Amino acid sequence: MTNTCSKGLTRRALLGAFAATTVVSAPTYSNAFGLLRGAGDIRRIRMYSGRTGESIDMIYWIEGNYIPDALKEITLFMRDWRNNKTIGIDNRTVDIMTAAHNLMGTSEPYMLLSGYRSPETNAMLRSRSSGVARNSLHLRGQAADLRLQSRSVNQMARAASACAAGGVGRYSSSDFVHMDCGAVRNWGR
Repeated sequence: MTNTCSKGLTRRALLGAFAATTVVSAPTYSNAFGLLRGAGDIRRIRMYSGRTGESIDMIYWIEGNYIPDALKEITLFMRDWRNNKTIGIDNRTVDIMTAAHNLMGTSEPYMLLSGYRSPETNAMLRSRSSGVARNSLHLRGQAADLRLQSRSVNQMARAASACAAGGVGRYSSSDFVHMDCGAVRNWGR
């Protein structure tokens, strides 16, 4: 038996192979590190963007450790699609999104409507709508506006609120939920 190693094998490919074989059988524990229920030993985020046509389905946390390359990809995916500007997305926001997704028991990816917003984009949106905050957590990479076709705004908001880890806004008329890692609070209907 020979032991060979492909030069094309990267850390990411190895982690992907590991994750693909373990994600189905991996246990999920309630209150992982006492922070978020439903996050589990392996955290996986699934999203797509109708604005850019991109999608992401990746494990970004294994056994208590964030995967830096995965977080960089999440940051790029959640960029301001209007001008391609980025800011580091707060890991806590991704954890809240993931925990809420797991609590809803769906494999459907989130549709990302808005992640990071540059100051220019936020100002433009504020000029068009009174519902856009001047100091929005989107400006800091700490918020996301999300939609699921298989779940109602109320179902999504209840799951995010159950995490008790940040702000949850219901925007029923626009069919999306805002999740952030700021102070625990709820608004909208």
